[in-house]
Amino acid sequence: METKVLYFDVETTGRSADKNDITQISGIVEIGGKVAETFNLRCQPFSYENIEPEALEITGVSLDQLKSFPTPQEAFRDLLAVFDRHIDKYDKADKFTPAGYNVRFDLDFLQQFFIKNGQKYGSGSYQNWRAIDALPICHFLNYCGGIDLLDYKLGTVCEHYGIPIQAHDAMSDINATRELLLKLRQILTMGTDDLPNLAEVL
Repeated sequence: METKVLYFDVETTGRSADKNDITQISGIVEIGGKVAETFNLRCQPFSYENIEPEALEITGVSLDQLKSFPTPQEAFRDLLAVFDRHIDKYDKADKFTPAGYNVRFDLDFLQQFFIKNGQKYGSGSYQNWRAIDALPICHFLNYCGGIDLLDYKLGTVCEHYGIPIQAHDAMSDINATRELLLKLRQILTMGTDDLPNLAEVL
């Protein structure tokens, strides 16, 4: 079976997956190394009482804009349609490998998005938990002396590698993250000027 990767990123009303909600979820479905589908879904939160003002400032979305988005139930329906096109949820061997940047945050919100939409077992029918995360790879390269940045925010790392990004828009973030992961895979498997001795170690 061809490897199926779900690169995805969420924007939210705060940092707690239990308390806060998704307002944008964007993703790239990659099958056998090729992009099969992209999606970019916006939605209202389940609760307007738990919105952290800083979250709206970061994403640049106003409260009025938020209220114009589809309901979370509508966005969930559209998300399931994407997933069902590529995954047989009854086949234990047919699952997405999730990928992202600090992807545990996104996975926690995805899990709660399923649960809040009445799917008590969460997102496990569609994805395994063997996440591919660019952030710890960057930390590893730093440990090996390959890169040395002021911080390891997605925007900073992408700037280092010349990858365009409009930070805090989920679609832009995940496009950049996929490009970054492909770059990091090249570094880890081929060796580059960023890590000249890695090829010898491998």
